[in-house]
Amino acid sequence: MAAAEREDELERKSITEKARLRLREFDVGDKFSHLPLPKASVLLPLMVREGQLHLLLTVRSMQLRRSPGEVCFPGGKSEATDKDEIDTALREAKEEVGLQPDKVEVICRLVPGIDKMNHLVTPVVGFIEDTFQAIPNPDEVSDVFVMPLEYFVKPLNYKTLPYKTSSGYLSWMHCFTYDDHKHKMSFKIWGLTAHFAVLLALVIFGKRPTFEVDYDLDNLMSSSENKFMDLYASLYERKKSNL
Repeated sequence: MAAAEREDELERKSITEKARLRLREFDVGDKFSHLPLPKASVLLPLMVREGQLHLLLTVRSMQLRRSPGEVCFPGGKSEATDKDEIDTALREAKEEVGLQPDKVEVICRLVPGIDKMNHLVTPVVGFIEDTFQAIPNPDEVSDVFVMPLEYFVKPLNYKTLPYKTSSGYLSWMHCFTYDDHKHKMSFKIWGLTAHFAVLLALVIFGKRPTFEVDYDLDNLMSSSENKFMDLYASLYERKKSNL
């Protein structure tokens, strides 16, 4: 038994170390922090379970005014006391699911996104223990679940949804349906949450997904940054034209 446990621990260390190295290559740090948009952050909590990387997600409480019942990462708007985007993500994760900041090994910040309220949303990636037991804050979170990260490059149930960007352009977004057989529940992951999960999976696995993505996969870092800056520029142009 002890030998099997040692083997599991070695496998876990190997998986996390490979992921760490890949993620550090894609760390944008505070490169986009200066942009004049209201700030928000989300935590993308990774863990190793059954020899695979898994991602923790939450379901927003039905009591919330904005996006009730939708799947998202722990996170929210920046507050004056937050030092940076990492602080925001860790504070929100503690408030929403009881995850203590000192139990998160923060690895990097990935290229941000812009939500429908025009917040600059920074995804912060960190490792947590696979034994973590979430304590959802019922005012904000109705459910917490864990799913394999690889689902975001090799999904069983995937489609695209058309939508209008905040700058008025017609585009499309990823939409995944994940059946959690253990808990006999089905979850729909789409929008910015799916966007960040796909980017994270592409960064870590470095392989082509089974669906179309609008990145140059041979130059993922510059391609994801350029895509974001195009989105930001189109939003800025629209703001200017509305003045």
